[in-house]
Amino acid sequence: MIRYLIIGVFAAGFIALAISIFSSDKGRRGLVLALRSLWLHKLRSVLSVLGIIIGTFAVITLMAFGEGSMKDALDDIARQGATNVIVRSVKPSDDSSTQRRTRVAIYGLTYADYERFKTIPTVTQMVPMRIFPQEIRYLDRLRNGRVVATTAAYPDVNTEVRMASGRFLVDDDDDQMRNVAVLGSEVADRLFPFEDPLTQTVRLGNYFYEVVGVIANRQALAAVGGSSQASEDFNNDVYIPLRTCRARYGEKIMIRQSGSFSGEQVELSQVTLTMKDMDSVRPSGSIVRSLIERYHLKSDYAVTIPLDRLEAAEREKERFTQLLAMIAGISLLVGGIGIMNIMLATVTERTREIGIRRALGAKRRDIILQFLIEAVVQTSVGGLVGVILGVMTVFSVPWVAEHVFEARQPAVLNGWSIVYSLGVSVGVGVVFGLYPARRASRLDPIEALRHT
Repeated sequence: MIRYLIIGVFAAGFIALAISIFSSDKGRRGLVLALRSLWLHKLRSVLSVLGIIIGTFAVITLMAFGEGSMKDALDDIARQGATNVIVRSVKPSDDSSTQRRTRVAIYGLTYADYERFKTIPTVTQMVPMRIFPQEIRYLDRLRNGRVVATTAAYPDVNTEVRMASGRFLVDDDDDQMRNVAVLGSEVADRLFPFEDPLTQTVRLGNYFYEVVGVIANRQALAAVGGSSQASEDFNNDVYIPLRTCRARYGEKIMIRQSGSFSGEQVELSQVTLTMKDMDSVRPSGSIVRSLIERYHLKSDYAVTIPLDRLEAAEREKERFTQLLAMIAGISLLVGGIGIMNIMLATVTERTREIGIRRALGAKRRDIILQFLIEAVVQTSVGGLVGVILGVMTVFSVPWVAEHVFEARQPAVLNGWSIVYSLGVSVGVGVVFGLYPARRASRLDPIEALRHT
């Protein structure tokens, strides 16, 4: 609100100044005279507007790259679904101690929990998952990844899933417990670098699975809730039907680690619940927590509501954007002070010229208008140059980062940053040009004519 008010004040002042200039012959002559004076002192004019150029450039680029980074974080959260409630199995700390690594740790969500979730009236869809590490083999090629046992509804709650080739799991795969698999992009590239993986057979543990699809590259997702990983890299996953997994592997998984074996017995690693609308997400999340607390004696679960994190991140984004605008606005303020310094020096340098104009009949307001126009023209031109450089940078840097350095530098051009920077730069010209203009108009004509 304050931002729009500031822009409105500056815009109103600029419009009033423009009307006063173009509504009279004196105003138009003053504009021509101001432009001619700036052209005759090109180096001084360029140096005086350099601060405005840098300030405008800083406003646009800082807000664009800042908003791009924040948008990436928001997209990570939004990909989990604003109407979803995610329930995860979490290994309790007492089960992860080194003294107990030889026994089988039993924890997490159960199929009984899954059935209880069906009693929540606001739930429209549920997607269960069983996730565990596994070696993935094809001939003599090996890739360490994860097995994700799930249902055909998995893409419905993970909208970023796109097939590069083939198909995803279907209901018949689960009903008939078929040995079929869908590969992540990284697994497919490593195991099948020179051939089409479709219809080929991969080995997971002691069982063989026919490849029916390959998923396109997916962006890694930051850790949420009680996830024990720094991030989830979906491209090393292999997807198989949930009932097939339960029949082939059961709930007990043995893991080799540092020369020893440890076991985990987990029925379900995660259940994603989709609610009918956003208003029912938080109440449903509370019901889910109460249901699990009633039947779990230890804290071996985590309930994550992406909507809470999404709204918190959006509030943080707004504060972050305002901070960037304030920092960049300081650059414009410094540029305005530079304009005022140059204009004050110009008044001293052109004292005799001012005396001649006053002697020929120019009024004080004519002198004020002349110097004010010079200041506004300088800041306006500087603002336009800064906008052009800023927009070019916002579009060119991400392209260079991606194609030259193979890195990702997101940027989102903010239209309000252009309006804000231009409005402030013009306003700076008015505010910081007014004092030198008034000082020039108050010079005594006789004393000014004597000035050498």
